[in-house]
Amino acid sequence: MKKKFFLIGLVVLVTFICSCKKTGTTTTTTNNNWVNYTTKNGLVNNSVLALAIDALGNKWIGTEAGVSKFDGTTWTTYNASNTSNGLADDNVTAIAIDNHGNKWFGGYLGISMFDGSSWTNYLIITANQSITVDAQNNIWVGTQGNGVSVFNGTTWTIYTTANGLADNNVWAIAIDAQGNKWIGTSNGVSKFDGTGWITYTKTNGLVSNTVLRIVIDSQGIIWFGTDLGVTKFDGTNWTSFTTASTNHGLNGNYINSMAIDTQGNKWFGTWQGGASKFNGTTWTNYEPANAYNGTASVPIYAIASDAQGNIWFGLAQGGGVSELKK
Repeated sequence: MKKKFFLIGLVVLVTFICSCKKTGTTTTTTNNNWVNYTTKNGLVNNSVLALAIDALGNKWIGTEAGVSKFDGTTWTTYNASNTSNGLADDNVTAIAIDNHGNKWFGGYLGISMFDGSSWTNYLIITANQSITVDAQNNIWVGTQGNGVSVFNGTTWTIYTTANGLADNNVWAIAIDAQGNKWIGTSNGVSKFDGTGWITYTKTNGLVSNTVLRIVIDSQGIIWFGTDLGVTKFDGTNWTSFTTASTNHGLNGNYINSMAIDTQGNKWFGTWQGGASKFNGTTWTNYEPANAYNGTASVPIYAIASDAQGNIWFGLAQGGGVSELKK
């Protein structure tokens, strides 16, 4: 998975241009109500890898140089240089908020938990790519090369291919209403019900075996973002969306990020630098231009929807954060 970035030249604020496609009988409209945030505003670093929004509406933004918290007015920076026993790694690749409001940050060197006043680091869990919290407040961590690590508050349990996991490179974890864990790997998706493992691959209906992101909607439909497009699974049927499909408007096939907003729209951020919104019928594409080198689009590595329905995009390679206001 593409993870390392090199900043070249001057950072320029990203302007998004909305290009709309039509499917069925519904036509989308253009919305250019964008706000961009960079280091000029208070962001600790312009290469953003992860986003999470807490119950108070604070935005927690993981970058290549630490974490920024934004409450809508004030920016607060957390990194190894300004926190006592703070972040295990300033290169923050994953963020999750547990059932008690604690923030969990994953990096290549370890996991850090912040309870609002003090930090706890777990350095035995490395190369972290995703963090998810279950209903029992267990912390599920997907790693690159080391499988899945689960923390129950006291001990860590590790699952690998020896237990039934499809592959030890784990990019995404999502949990359905029944408590099943859906784990995206480099060799398909593994479903774990707490006892048994089932793996799904292209043979079953995935568009690709490299599953990078997973979200589950309110109807229990599971959406898989891969390096070759998007697949949804309703428990019986598999449906895939790619740029090559004439009736589908996906902006790019390499899916770096996914989110579901307050209206149930699905959002997909791509490596090619565009975002796509799908409302079940119509696709709307947003393509960033005038990126850090003036011409190329930058990968969208994180998407989050706030309680007001605004969509927040974390842009890699110096793009900063962009907010699309509802």
